[in-house]
Amino acid sequence: MTATAVTRELNALDRCDRCGAQAYVRAVLETSGGELFFCGHHARAVEAKLRPLTTEWQDETGRLNEKPVIDEED
Repeated sequence: MTATAVTRELNALDRCDRCGAQAYVRAVLETSGGELFFCGHHARAVEAKLRPLTTEWQDETGRLNEKPVIDEED
């Protein structure tokens, strides 16, 4: 039996395993299926070595430049 990781949008509760900042990258390890979470800075620092060892590299760093949507009630 093979476990399948469910991809979901990362949120403010997901924290970088290196520094504790909000995570924007999730890496699923090929051998164990374990997950690692990284902020954009630390993801770039480990990507070259870590990405070949993953089955999934979920990169949401593009969200860093999004403007927040503010609902204004009249």
